Amino acid sequence: MAKTEVILTSNIVGLGAESDQVKVAAGYARNFLIPNGLAIPLSATNKRRLEVLRQRRAEREAHELNTMSELAASLSRIVLKITVKTGADGKMFGAVTAGTIADELKHQCDVTLDRRKIHLDQPIRTLDTYEVDLRLHADVHAKLKVVVQAAAPAEVPEAAPGAEGKPAAPAADGKPARAPRERSAAPREGRPSRSRAERPKA
Repeated sequence: MAKTEVILTSNIVGLGAESDQVKVAAGYARNFLIPNGLAIPLSATNKRRLEVLRQRRAEREAHELNTMSELAASLSRIVLKITVKTGADGKMFGAVTAGTIADELKHQCDVTLDRRKIHLDQPIRTLDTYEVDLRLHADVHAKLKVVVQAAAPAEVPEAAPGAEGKPAAPAADGKPARAPRERSAAPREGRPSRSRAERPKA
């Protein structure tokens, strides 16, 4: 396969960054890199543009380093709580992965982080507190505290008991029926009770 040398004008993952001179397949350069403005052919004229490309690369890398350093400082102060479902024996259903952590960072903290920057030796499968390694930049690493906790069981509301500990039956209008008032057999205070025989005849 024929190869050709080009100067990259953009950062291309797995290939290089601005100002890098790389050898690629001639068809890849001709049909993709050069038409999309990602590279220019290596020539005496284009070599003069190298200084401009190197300056732009230095500015981009400095900006990325500054941004990632600030992000690392912020993430080191965060405690990310991830709630998972568990069985009766306390064992988790499924596992917490780098993708799970990235999703929760976006949901809880509004932080967008590529899951490839989150490094786990293996998926988390037990409830505990973990320090997860974040490789934000070649020169910037951070630790994120992650607490994996069980979801609280759903509470079942208790029905309010009616008379004699049983729920009150609804009335015709749909409202709960009120318990009847108990009338006192004692006479009202200040008024002597009269028997039927003592009442004056009309």
